[in-house]
Amino acid sequence: MCSSADHDPPQPRSSAHSRPGSTIFGVETVDDVRAALAEHEYLADEGLATAVFLAIRLQRPLLLEGEAGVGKTEVAKVLARWTGGELVRLQCYEGIDAAQAVYEWDYSRQLLHLRAVEAGGGEVVEDELYSEKFLVKRPLLRAIAYEHDTLGASAPPVLLVDEVDRADDEFEAFLLEILSDYTVTVPELGTFHASVPPLVVVTSNRTRDVHDALKRRCLYHWIGHPDFERELAILRVRAPEVPEALAHQVAAAVQALRELDLYKPPGVAETIDWANALAALGQTEIDEHAVGVTLGTILKYREDQERTRAQGLDRVVQSAMERSA
Repeated sequence: MCSSADHDPPQPRSSAHSRPGSTIFGVETVDDVRAALAEHEYLADEGLATAVFLAIRLQRPLLLEGEAGVGKTEVAKVLARWTGGELVRLQCYEGIDAAQAVYEWDYSRQLLHLRAVEAGGGEVVEDELYSEKFLVKRPLLRAIAYEHDTLGASAPPVLLVDEVDRADDEFEAFLLEILSDYTVTVPELGTFHASVPPLVVVTSNRTRDVHDALKRRCLYHWIGHPDFERELAILRVRAPEVPEALAHQVAAAVQALRELDLYKPPGVAETIDWANALAALGQTEIDEHAVGVTLGTILKYREDQERTRAQGLDRVVQSAMERSA
């Protein structure tokens, strides 16, 4: 068999870290970012818009932390729609390793190829077994090798590393190494390098602390629950069919619910779902009965529902009416 060393590997591409990211995505100011996100139905405050702008300009990963449902993952989705880059998502979980995150070989296809060659009386060439057609590119390699896969790609992909806090320490260290130079080496093929780094969004629900080394590599922004005015604006954009008065009352009621000692306060996603559910039931304003029968739309833990009922649904309705008046 021929040695795999005879195979011509992909050539590393020269670094383009000096190329301003703003020229790639056509943004020059933070206001440009806010306008672009708003055009794609994401209402970012100045802090988040600034963080995204700097991630683009400095070509640095952006670490977004916050409770579930506040819109962290949606940032990456909106960036992909805005920039035109492919959304490449790596969902983290306990026990994830390089094979699931970077690459692996398609052994079943290699075996079929080997049997086909042997059946035809041909010579088995090792290089054929370890060529790119048998390489399964997982999210990290796909995001880095995008230029190799798609010649003339108009925009770098958006790499979403979702819920990194669910992965273990070893994987976090491995991810840090990948994000340091956007390079992946496949021993049988060579080195893949992104000449223009992907736009990287890393999210964490903070079920555990992300290590300082990864935080130092990233820009950081905490996404909290929106205030009443911003949540109402989000409802107007994401649930335009909901009557205005009902949207006011839902936004106000959610603010009141978050002030209770809940295990999982409702996020923006639950607010939108609740408003749509009430509108689907024909409600033009909230009342105690409507809140009671739809409580599972806004509160997803039985203990939180029981605590809210114990506090009194009438108090939630009254608070909503007062805040929205």
